[in-house]
Amino acid sequence: MRAPLRSPPGPGAGGHHQVLFLLAECTPFAIALLVLLIELTPAHVVYTGPLLVATPALAAVTTGPRGTLAAAALAVVVSVITATHNHAWSGQQVYTNFLALSLVTAASFTTSRAARTRRESQLNQVRRIAAAAQEVLLRPVPDRLGPVRAASMYLAAETGAQIGGDLYDAVQTRYGVRMIVGDVRGKGLPAVRAAAVVLGAFRESVHYEDDLVEVVNHCAAALRRDAALASVGAQAETDPADGAEALLEGFVTALVAQVPDGPHIEVVNRGHPPPLLLHAGEVRPLTPSTPQPPLGLEEFITGSPPGTETYPFAPGDRLLLHTDGVIEARDRDRAFFDLPGAVSALRDHSRQGFLEGLRQALVRHTHSRLGDDVALLVVDRQDAAGR
Repeated sequence: MRAPLRSPPGPGAGGHHQVLFLLAECTPFAIALLVLLIELTPAHVVYTGPLLVATPALAAVTTGPRGTLAAAALAVVVSVITATHNHAWSGQQVYTNFLALSLVTAASFTTSRAARTRRESQLNQVRRIAAAAQEVLLRPVPDRLGPVRAASMYLAAETGAQIGGDLYDAVQTRYGVRMIVGDVRGKGLPAVRAAAVVLGAFRESVHYEDDLVEVVNHCAAALRRDAALASVGAQAETDPADGAEALLEGFVTALVAQVPDGPHIEVVNRGHPPPLLLHAGEVRPLTPSTPQPPLGLEEFITGSPPGTETYPFAPGDRLLLHTDGVIEARDRDRAFFDLPGAVSALRDHSRQGFLEGLRQALVRHTHSRLGDDVALLVVDRQDAAGR
């Protein structure tokens, strides 16, 4: 399940471009008001007819069909006011201006509508491709997996986006139900590529590696190989140190969990936010005893390699795996989202109702302006009868 939220405008160059675009949208209307000012002052000796005729054409470039008609309507109103004020109705020039304004408006509206239709068609095609990629990269989690029932949700922060750098999956194997949730550092296509690499390694290794740590090691090795290949081209054009820095930046926080037949869960956490366990109405995080660095930063592992940690996970318990987009979501006062409180408040809901309740709580908290993608995976432990 995915539900995009609108992200806030980013700082820097993106915000600067938005300001420029807003100014461009206002230009045709500012020109019409400037013409009115000229015509109602002693400066009306300046011939302003061509300026008004140009306003629909300018509006067609930035505001679309509706903006074109609005600019044309404003130009007509200004023309009527100025012609009346200057007693110009007896001359031919005012009618010539109206004819030119009508022709330019018709041409601009037609062109703008055709461009809008073409852009919408291209955008729909991109969305269809993104939806297909979504099905391949983030497959729907099965409702029933051995001793657990599961559900998932992906919230895309970018407007119109459906996939990003967050990842999750749940697979039933001969060793038990194995799950992963992760978050790639960065955004855009490189993040999607890294997510695909980690998920591919996970989906392959979970079926033949009996040690959960080895599953994580396979994911880390795949990520290093992909980062090394990606850096070859960069090293050929730039300083080798830049390639090393690119390797350092391409890390992924990940948490891999396994639900065996017994009433417990095994977890390997590599720099990821700890999952939340809901047991007997109480919520507690499964915080690792020894924090470990994310995938791709194995050189920072000190001492013995990280092992598997075991926690109680009895029938009736609920586990929520999530990415940091949830706990880092802020409201207008910059206050963080209270995920444990929301989980506790929704403890009696079904899995889908639980996820939908979390989505609505995030919408209310952030006012629909999520700053980062969110991946949620909820797992309920069933008893022997499947309840």
